[in-house]
Parts: sequence; C-alpha cells; structure tokens
Amino acid sequence: MLIGIDVGGTTTDAVLIDKGKVINTSKVPTDQDHLLECLMSALDELVREVSPEKIERVVLSTTLITNLIAEGKTDPVALIMEPGPGMNPEGYNLGGEVQIVRGAIDYRGREIQALDEDQVKNAAAKISERGYRKVAVASKFGQRNHSHEEKMREIVLAVSPGIQVEMGHRASGRLNFPRRMATTMLKIAAQDRYREFAREIAEAISKRKIEAPIYILKADGGTLPLETSVEYPVETIFSGPAASTMGVLALTPPGQTSVVVDIGGTTTDLALILDGVPLMSSEGAKVNSYLTHIRAFAVKSVALGGDSLVRAAGDGVALGPERAGPAYCLGGPEPTPTDAMRLLSMISIGERSLAEEAMSNLGKDLGCSAGEAAQKVVDTAVDELLAEINGMFLAWELEPAYRVWEILQKEKIRPQNVVGVGGGSLGLVPLVAERLGARGIIPENATVANAIGAAVARPTLTLTFRADTERGFYNVAEDGTTGEIRDRKFSQKEAEAMAKRLIIERAEMMGIKEYASEAVVTASEVFNMVRGWSTSGRILDVNMQIPAGLIPEWTGGGRV
Repeated sequence: MLIGIDVGGTTTDAVLIDKGKVINTSKVPTDQDHLLECLMSALDELVREVSPEKIERVVLSTTLITNLIAEGKTDPVALIMEPGPGMNPEGYNLGGEVQIVRGAIDYRGREIQALDEDQVKNAAAKISERGYRKVAVASKFGQRNHSHEEKMREIVLAVSPGIQVEMGHRASGRLNFPRRMATTMLKIAAQDRYREFAREIAEAISKRKIEAPIYILKADGGTLPLETSVEYPVETIFSGPAASTMGVLALTPPGQTSVVVDIGGTTTDLALILDGVPLMSSEGAKVNSYLTHIRAFAVKSVALGGDSLVRAAGDGVALGPERAGPAYCLGGPEPTPTDAMRLLSMISIGERSLAEEAMSNLGKDLGCSAGEAAQKVVDTAVDELLAEINGMFLAWELEPAYRVWEILQKEKIRPQNVVGVGGGSLGLVPLVAERLGARGIIPENATVANAIGAAVARPTLTLTFRADTERGFYNVAEDGTTGEIRDRKFSQKEAEAMAKRLIIERAEMMGIKEYASEAVVTASEVFNMVRGWSTSGRILDVNMQIPAGLIPEWTGGGRV
C-alpha cells in the first residue's frame, strides 16, 4: 500500500493506494504552526484499520520551507562573496550581512587573482562580532575550482570555530553567480529547522509501527528519501504545485497536453503538461525576491481560492486575496466563491440555505438578488482565472521546452485540456475551459489529486557534466564534484558514459539507485579548443536526468 500526504494552505489531504487504486482518503484542516500534528492526524485517520506492515511507501508534500522563507523565520545568514572582475555586487538583493573580498577564478576554473586572505579574516571577524552563526561563502566560478571557497571556509572556521559555513559549490554548481549565492544562503538558513522537522516526522511515523521508507516531494515533481532530503531542504519548496501537477499526470491519459488548474481554499496553482511531460522552469524557482537554482516546474500561485473573501466593489465584486475562514455555507464568517457556486447548484458541498444567506447579504451591498450576486462572483472568478492563465502562457512560451513543443506542432496551438483539481475546481474549471476552447476535465478523486501525485511520484535527479580535456579535469555542476581527465581525445561518447556512471553513483548515494536506469541524456555538446592551427583539447557538456514520472506501482486506476 502507498500513502501520499499533501499539506495545503487550507486542508491537509491524504490518500491510501492499493493495487493502483485509491481505497481511502482523509482531510484535516491545516494549521501552519503545527504541521507535524496535521500530517499525523491525516495519517492516523487514513490507516485506522490498516496493518502497518502492509504499508510500502510514504510520501509527504510539506509547506515547511515555503512558510519559513515567506514568513522570514529562517536563521540569519551572512555572506562572504568573491565576485571577481566585471561584476557590480552592489546590485544584488541578498539581504543580511554581505562582505566582498578580492580574488578571482575564471570560467574554466583557472585562478586569475589570488584570494585576499586578510580580507577574508577581517570579514569573518566582523560577521562574528555581529552575532551571525551561519555563513555562506561563494566565489564566481567556484563550482569549477573549489580552492577559493574551501580556503574561505577554512579561514572563517579558524576565526570562529563554532560557526556553520556552507560553500557555494556544495549548494549549486550551475552558472549564474547571483542565483548560486541565493541558493546557498537559503540552504544554510533553512537546514537546521528542516533537520529537526525531518527527525520529528521519522519518530512520529516510527511510533505508529510503520517501517516503510519515507520520501519528501520536491519542487521538480520528484521525491527524495527523508534522510537524504536533509542535505537539500530548499528543494522541497513549492511542493504543493508539484503535487497537483503530478496528480494530474497520474489521473489523465499518458501523453496528454494539459493546463493544470489546482483551486484550493486559499490559492490557485497553475502548471502545464506538454505531451505528458510537466514543463520545467529553465532558470529555477523564484523564492520571494530571490532568484535561485532550485529546480521547479514552471508554475504560478494565484491568491484566489474557493474560500477567498468576497466583497462588494462598486457594482462588481472583489475576490481575496485574504481568506477569513471556511465558506459561509460550511460555517464560515464571510461570503466566498464556494457559497456562490453552491447557490447556483454548481457544487453540492455545504448548506444551500447558508449559501443563499451569504449571497443575499452580498446582494444587499450590490443592490441585486442573491442569485445575481452569486453569478457576479462566479463570472469574476472565471475572468480572473482566465487572465492569469493567459498571462502564464506568455511566460510558458519563453521556456525552451515549450518552444520545441510548439515547433513540433507545426502550428501555434494551445493545450487540448484544462484539468481541474482541488476542492474549488468542480464548478469553475468547466467554465474556464469553455472560454479557452479546450476540453474541461475533472478527474475522479480530483479533490485529493495532490496527495495522489505525492504518493505515486518517482525520484528525480539531474546531473550536469562538464569536461575540459585541455585542462584535464571534469566537474559535476549539481554538487561540485571534480576529477581528472587525462585523455585529450576524450570523446563525446565517453563523456556520456561517464555522466551515466556518475548519475548512477549519485543516485546510489541518495538512496534511489533503483531508478537510475530511467536516466536519459537531455543535451550533449562538444566544443573544440584551438591553439594556433591545431586542436588543443575539448570542452564537453552532457546533461542527464531521471525526469519526473510515476512509479510502476501506479497502474492508472481512476484515470479519465
């Protein structure tokens, strides 16, 4: 049996899957200050009559890191950066204490200016005096030569032995220095709180005699073993949109192209699936004001949900962004889109009489009947969702994967499906789809699709391999691994074989070796280095990944 639990802004949903079908579900209100209790309450309700030994896998989608960052509750972090020539670090918006030191590594990993160690010592002393206990150190192109970052870490620890130090190449090895710095700072800022949460999760599940492996859902729709995820806490951000996307992937036929519209109580998440493959953000996730290297789907969260507060605004209505509580028809204090849909018989949850009362009160402010007020609310919600979806298409069309898909279509077309999941989707998504000229789909178990997506998502892993045969070394961007390449005639085929071996090793280290066979080459390029009239070496770039997908235990039960 498989278990998936998703912590949403309004409810925490859980599903129990056996033999490819959902056999039980549970929902509990989400209390953002007590996420562990929410998760365990949903789990306890789900497995009340199930023997623990029958459970084979538990996957959690949690908002912990998202909330910590959004609410400014992460630990304060100071940054020591070595930007090198040609950059103006004054324009970076990284917050906190920032110390800039001299030194430089070039794009091929060569030292072109020695690190000013005295500056680093002074920076470390200032940071310690100001009470910081966590420091990020980052050198431009430090992922291609670790020596300066390692020396900075050594100096900081010598000045203040009790300080925690994270190096940029250990957080991300991809190009784009500002994103790498932001990713490094967020990683160390959230790591201790996440480690404690992971420990509590493991203990709580163990107390329930469940010995199945525990996984955490990531922003790219993949999973990581709980114990491994402690080293990559920020990858769990935006797991809610990832869960809904994977849920739609699980509940719709393979190879479909769909806009995903997940309407929860507080927000609506928008995502895109192209020919059965979720669209990734090519640059990385944006976390508050930080641009990062965190792999994530190209998604957007909109402050509009089934429980959004509705107010009169002139002769129209305003929706959200705040939520005052549940819908009026479910005992809440204020009118909501859910009340409007209930009165218009678009959905059947809640008390109709209470929905009518809510819309009557709104109608008094608008000078119209309860039914007319309800229709205004629904029309406004549909208009706002359409505007957001059309705005997202402009963003999606900038993604390389979308451009390739569009070229393959041989004409400019939009996706064929609009798939609604989440509690608020039942009434609104068919109307949105009709306006877009697409097929509206509300799959079976749509209200717990996020939990299904978490339960059946397989691990993902990306490896970016770069070899410089002239300089005789290679590096792996994701974790900063380096090694020697002694053969200047090292070929593209050999580079791809080495990348495959390295991703298998990395998968084994992360506890997901059984999925390494799914790894595929997504890009492979060779650049000859010419000195005088002859080739002096090659630069070879290979991208490999275990892409987002579904575990084989999911047989597609309940697909439309």
